[in-house]
Order: sequence, then C-alpha cells, then structure tokens
Amino acid sequence: MKFQTSWIAFSTVARKEVGRIFRIWTQTLLPPIITQSLYFVIFGAFLGQRIGEVGGTTYAAFLVPGLVLMSVVTNAFSNVASSFFGSKFMRNIEEMLVAPVSPGVLLAGFCSGGVVRSVLVGIIVFVVSTFFVPSTFAHPWAIIVFGLLTAVIFSLFGFLNGLFARKFDDVSIIPTFVLTPLTYLGGVFYDISSLPPFWQNVARLNPLVYCVDGFRYGFSGIASTPVAESAIILTVLTVVMAGGLLWCVRRGIGLRD
Repeated sequence: MKFQTSWIAFSTVARKEVGRIFRIWTQTLLPPIITQSLYFVIFGAFLGQRIGEVGGTTYAAFLVPGLVLMSVVTNAFSNVASSFFGSKFMRNIEEMLVAPVSPGVLLAGFCSGGVVRSVLVGIIVFVVSTFFVPSTFAHPWAIIVFGLLTAVIFSLFGFLNGLFARKFDDVSIIPTFVLTPLTYLGGVFYDISSLPPFWQNVARLNPLVYCVDGFRYGFSGIASTPVAESAIILTVLTVVMAGGLLWCVRRGIGLRD
C-alpha cells in the first residue's frame, strides 16, 4: 500500500513536470535548436576548417558531443530550478508537504521533468548536428550512461538552486556565475589533455569535465580520463547530492523559512 501511494504521488508530480515541458514547448524545446545550430555553424563549419583535427577527428565532429551535453546540462538545471522555485513562490509546494509524499518522491518527481526535458533536447540537438557533420557511435552505452548521469546531476543541482532561492533573481544568478563557467571550462570546446599539466589538474576539479569526457568517449572512443574513473566520480557525486537534498527536504530547509 505504501508503494502504491508513493507511486501515485511520484507519477502525479512527474506528469505535471513533463506536461509543463510540452505545454510551453516554444520555450523549452525550440530555443536550444536555434542556439546550438548557431554553434554548429560558427564553431563547426567556419572555425572548424581553420582548427583542423582534434584527437584524430575533425573539430566539427569533436564539437558535437560537447554541444549536445551542454544542452543537456542547461535544460536539466533550468527546468528543475524554475519549476521548483515557482512551486515555492506560488505556495503550492505546501500542499505537497502536508500530503503523504516522502522527500524522495518529491525530489524524484521534480527531477524527472529535468531529465526528460534534457534528454529530449539532447536528442533534438544531436539530430540537428547530423545536418552539419556525420557522427559515429563507438560506444553507445557510454552515450546513454553519461548522458543520463549528467541529466540527473544537473537536475539535482537545479533542485538545490530552487530550494535555496528566495527570489527570481536567485534562480538566474547560478546559471550566470556558476553554470556558464563550468560549461565553458569543462572541455566542451577543447580537449583538456591539450592544457598544461597544472591547468589539467585544475580542470579535473570541474565535474562537467568527466561528463563531457565520458560522453565524447561514446562517440569517438577516445577519452582524456579513464571512463570507469569518470563513471565512479559522477555516480558518487549523484549519490552525495541526492542524499544531501533528501536531508534538506526532511529538515524543511529552504521550504519552511
């Protein structure tokens, strides 16, 4: 009976979150297509001819996994952060808190929307990329594993932002001052193995480096960091973040202030 109650609660929250994605698809699914197309045109087609090859592949082909994953990151984060903070701002989160909904169900329900949206956008961006450069799949399992891990991690990060945000400006501060630097310094546009040793070590403090590196391995079969090590680091990060957020929700931190 408890499982059935939890499943009904989860499916209700998840259905609301996923339904929101398709209800406002012009804001959730369409903009990434335009943005990433510009990246492919400018960096892949124009600058790629001057840069040449990176890691044995053309720069345009090297760029595809990074741009796909960048769209996954931004959409997973923004979907959960804006949706959860919106629920706090409209006070309807209080209805969930008094209902028989466990913290785990609440967290999973909101994050499911971020995962679904980011995966959909990632697929759309990849399809767009095929119009600019042919893609290969060296290890499809790595694409799935690292794509989903990235979607979950940044959905959790978005939940964290929404949890502690007190006004709408707080939701936009993190993408500007945290998410954007992590993305541009995470190996999306370059191979971190080309950096000097000191900066390689600094770059490895960025979790997005492992996301991009593992995801790119799925396409090209080449990785700057051992794939198993990247997967372990991202899995541990996921567990730690989920555990910390569950503790915060149980204590009412960010919810009852």
